[in-house]
Amino acid sequence: MRTLPRLALLLLLALPAQAQAADKIAQLEPVGQGPVRVVTTVNFITDLVRQIGGARVRVEGLMAAGVDPHLYKASAGDVRKLLQAHLVFYGGLHLEGKMVELLERLPKAIALSEAIPRERLIPVGPSEYDPHIWHDPSLWQLTIPLVQEALSRVDPAGASLYRANAEAFRQRLLQLDRFIQQQIARIPPGQRVLITSHDAFAYFGRRYGLEVRGLQGISTLSEAGTRDIQQLADFIIQRRIRAIFVESSVPRRAIEAVVAAVRARGWTVAVGGALFSDSAGNPGTPEGTYVGMMEHNTRTIVAGLLGGAL
Repeated sequence: MRTLPRLALLLLLALPAQAQAADKIAQLEPVGQGPVRVVTTVNFITDLVRQIGGARVRVEGLMAAGVDPHLYKASAGDVRKLLQAHLVFYGGLHLEGKMVELLERLPKAIALSEAIPRERLIPVGPSEYDPHIWHDPSLWQLTIPLVQEALSRVDPAGASLYRANAEAFRQRLLQLDRFIQQQIARIPPGQRVLITSHDAFAYFGRRYGLEVRGLQGISTLSEAGTRDIQQLADFIIQRRIRAIFVESSVPRRAIEAVVAAVRARGWTVAVGGALFSDSAGNPGTPEGTYVGMMEHNTRTIVAGLLGGAL
């Protein structure tokens, strides 16, 4: 990966910290003829913008399937794409940990997490919040008007299309929310414990009534040590948990170490499957969309916690 030229980096970081999303949108100007050029960070944000923008919007995501946004570093080419875009959408709340300074200083970069009322965010420290809001569809649907408004601002001629697409996608997320509720209800309450590679599913657990544990913290910048593995193994044995889960964007080795530690104590826990946590699946697959990703995760969790029953 090429390093960002020093002069370009200095110019970007010299820009003042920008205002909140509403103020940024108010300062946007129409782009004129041609498709709206949008750059996104993670691929489920790419899907969100495509659902609302339709054919009037050309969306390019920086991060491919399976890429960990906590660790991703922008290349010189990425920065050029960001500067040339009409709009940029990113998660915010330090999801894109190594790109925070860059994104916060771009006047056309909109953090979707700003659509979520602070009282509905999960605090993880002083003035810090869990960024994994998309795992609760009832929260993720709150980002739809932000995308619709920004697209309509730069492309007023497409406003009616964006409005209709936004409403259609909102209805689809309401259906998704009901589907997840119905599926999780199949798991006996005592078995509703979700253990994953890192602590990405707190919003999912809060919404659908699961106890959630992550081997690592909310960011994969932290690493699990031997003590973390042994403590989690003790918890699994005490609660007689049947399955734990790996994540598509996080290496398996730490979860496999937990499985081995549990086995050494005379209990067996299965790897219930791979969940999409910080990245959706490959393009062209059902899991490559936000809805498909969430449906896959739900089915995998239910099957794993029920011991393989579908």
